[in-house]
Amino acid sequence: MTHFTLAQVEQLAFDAIANAGANQTQARSIAKATVLAEQDGIRSHGLMYVPIYGEHVRCGKVVGDAVPEVAITQPSRIVVNAKHGFAHAAIDAGFEDFLEAINEQGVAAMTIHNSYNCGVLGHHAERIAKAGYLGLCFTNAPASIAPTGGKLPVIGTNPFAVGVPGSEGFVIDQSASVVAKSEIMLCQRENKPIDPSWAFDTDGNPTNDPNAALKGSMAPTGGYKGFGIGLLVELMAACLAEATLGKDASPFSGKVGGPPATGQCFIGFKPGEGFAARVTALASAIVSQEGARLPGERRKANRARIQNEGVEVPDVLLERISNI
Repeated sequence: MTHFTLAQVEQLAFDAIANAGANQTQARSIAKATVLAEQDGIRSHGLMYVPIYGEHVRCGKVVGDAVPEVAITQPSRIVVNAKHGFAHAAIDAGFEDFLEAINEQGVAAMTIHNSYNCGVLGHHAERIAKAGYLGLCFTNAPASIAPTGGKLPVIGTNPFAVGVPGSEGFVIDQSASVVAKSEIMLCQRENKPIDPSWAFDTDGNPTNDPNAALKGSMAPTGGYKGFGIGLLVELMAACLAEATLGKDASPFSGKVGGPPATGQCFIGFKPGEGFAARVTALASAIVSQEGARLPGERRKANRARIQNEGVEVPDVLLERISNI
C-alpha cells in the first residue's frame, strides 16, 4: 500500500489519462471525478477505473482529444454532443448554460449523446443541488439486465440520482441493479465471490462467481420493479437524449467494440418559496427515528474522514496505472 493525499490522487489520475492520449480538458475532468469517488469511499469508481479509462483512450473507445459541442436548441433545453469523449468533459461543457437556463426558465433539461460512463451519477446531482436547484439525473449503460422472465440483457444498470438543495439537502443515488456492475468487477479482480443475490449466470441461475455473473446478467433491484426503473432511465438517457440504446452499446470494460455512445439526461428545477420548509420537515421525519439516516450519509462520513486521512492505494493498482 502507498499513501496518497487527495491532491496526489488527482495528479496521478490526470497524468495517467493524459499519458494515454487525452487532452488536458478530458484528463482533468476524469481526475476530478476520480478524487470525488475516492473521497467518498467509492473505490469501484475511483482509481480502480483509471486503467480502464486509459485503455479505452488508447484503443479508441474514448476519443481522447474530443471537444464537446453545446447547442441551446430551446430556451430550456441544452444538447451536448460528447463527440465520443469522456462524459464528464461533455457535462462540464454544457453545465453553466444548463444552470442559467434553470434560473431563467424555472425548469430546464440537458441531454448528452455520443457519451460514455459518467462515473458516480450522484456527484452530478449534488453539483446541481449546490447551485441551489433540485437535480434529477439519468444515465444509461451497456445492457446487463434481462427483462422479467427473460435471460438476454436489454438495459444496463441504469442509475438515476436526485440532488436536493438546501441546508437539509441530500442526494439519492441508486441503480436499477442490486449493485453496480463495477462492484462485481472489483470482486473479480480480487478473486472474491459475490453475493448470489447480485447476478445470474447465462442460464439465468443465481451465481456467486463474478466471472459467470459478468457473462450472464445483473439482478434488478426489487425484481420486476427494478427493471421498470431501468426502463424509465433508458427512455430518458437514451431515447430522449438520442443516444445509443444499452442493448446496442459496447461494454464499459475491455477493448471490444467502438465507442459506447451512451447518454445522460439532467433535469433541473428552481425551487419555490415553500420548498425548503417541506424538505426540512421531510428530513426531520427521517432522522428523528433512531437508527434511520438520510440517503448519502455514509458517503458524507467517508468524505470527512478521507479528506483528512487521504487514501491507501494497493501497489498492484499503482502498477496497472503506471502501465497505461
